[in-house]
Amino acid sequence: MPCPSSCPPGLLALMAPGLALLATFSLSSQAGDRRALPVEKPPGVKGRTLILLDVNTKSPVRIISENFLSLQLDPSIIHDGWLDFLSSRRLVTLARGLAPAFLRFAGKRTDFLQFHNVKNPAKTRGGPGPDYYLKNYEDARSLDKLYNFADCSGLHLIFALNALRRNPNNSWNSSNALSLLKYSASKKYNISWELGNEPNNYRTLIGRSVNGSQLGKDYIQLRSLLQLIRTYSRANLYGPNIGRPRKNVIALLEGFMKVAGSTVDAVTWQHYYIDGRVAKVTDFLKTRLLDTLSDQIRKIQKVVNTYAPGKKIWLEGVGATSAGGMNNLSDSYAAGFLWLNTLGLLASQGIDVVVRHSFLDHGHNHLVDQNFNPLPDYWLSLLYKRLIGPKVLAIHVAGLQRKPRPGRVIRDKLRIYAHCTSYHNHNYVRGSITLYIINLHRSRKKIKLAGTLRDKIVHQYLLQPYGKEGLHSKSVQLNGQPLAMVDDGTLPELKPRALRAGRTLVIPPLTMSFYVVKNVNALACRYR
Repeated sequence: MPCPSSCPPGLLALMAPGLALLATFSLSSQAGDRRALPVEKPPGVKGRTLILLDVNTKSPVRIISENFLSLQLDPSIIHDGWLDFLSSRRLVTLARGLAPAFLRFAGKRTDFLQFHNVKNPAKTRGGPGPDYYLKNYEDARSLDKLYNFADCSGLHLIFALNALRRNPNNSWNSSNALSLLKYSASKKYNISWELGNEPNNYRTLIGRSVNGSQLGKDYIQLRSLLQLIRTYSRANLYGPNIGRPRKNVIALLEGFMKVAGSTVDAVTWQHYYIDGRVAKVTDFLKTRLLDTLSDQIRKIQKVVNTYAPGKKIWLEGVGATSAGGMNNLSDSYAAGFLWLNTLGLLASQGIDVVVRHSFLDHGHNHLVDQNFNPLPDYWLSLLYKRLIGPKVLAIHVAGLQRKPRPGRVIRDKLRIYAHCTSYHNHNYVRGSITLYIINLHRSRKKIKLAGTLRDKIVHQYLLQPYGKEGLHSKSVQLNGQPLAMVDDGTLPELKPRALRAGRTLVIPPLTMSFYVVKNVNALACRYR
């Protein structure tokens, strides 16, 4: 099936007084090390807002997947009819900007979709029309459109199969899945697979639960099916895609890992930043909300490392709220603080892949709206893809500290992460590093690069809201210039602002920014 005209042939799966400097600034080779560095006031430094920053450039503390930032399409996008809109040149251009990445096709509707190997189910069945069937069926034409979209965009498709087709003994009925697998194999589609979505919610959905042990057996059954089909004998399989790791969910994961821990290529879970808590724009500025993810990471890692040490872990499905977000909030500039911190935290903790829910038009957590207009988190993701490589570097910071008041924790509002600059970005030679910084303070902060970063030319990419809406804005500006697509086939050039060597970095209040430190010749970043 041909790609939109813009798709190249064969393209597949691109201090304020008293600031406390805590964990974000001090990464060690041991995950979870949260010791702050001892600091002294450097001679001659008078400004209390000055922070000294250096990066360990000798070796990375983590190496994540090239597809670290990946995307999800929710099956709910088919409720208005066929998936023909995925052929849109504009949509392909936007998706291609975030390649290389995985494209996961999954969501709450996953476990209600059935596959029928017909091109037009409405005509075949004499039913009321395609929209009716596409609410409950995944037909061959829709699968073709979905795969072609991923192929043309340079994304690798991950398809989640229906896990709620059950036999009387509660084992998985794989007959419909086998039909889909055989069709995909006949088309030589390069797809990875999953089974179900949030199995911990099945009792709520249908009044019938599936425990971890049974789910593990189901995955082993699916692996056996894949091995019987030559095209998929070595296909990757991911799961179990559990929800937030509460006590009952952890029990499900433990049961699953005991049975099928060696069967999956990565263990997956979902995280949404608390139902209903994100009620106003200032909530996105609360460090307590940003930090809720850390505890969940530790819980998942503990179980996985108990049963399958070294197994990769993915966060598959992340957003502000599980209900699809909130209008004028989770699709605004302010939501970017949550998203960029999520990326930095996951990478520093060694999570291999994070899948953003959703790429397109699902609630208000999406990157692209229903009119195919990129939202602030899209531009943030595009900058991340262009500038950030898979090697994570340790950061060392010195500045002013104070002891917290009794019973009170001082939470840092200036968050700094460092990676080797992306090898795919030919504007920078290997050995360059990229810092990305979140300033949640309502005042500007000054950072002086020290050590190996001293007296180097820096390229600034400062992302700020555009328009009178401020933090509520759905438009952004880069270094003072509004970002918008040039045309349906062209993304804008992301132009940096060059800062002279040795200049202090001034971080405006309530902003997100990237800084490429050129020609550092970092040993950790010279080779892939």
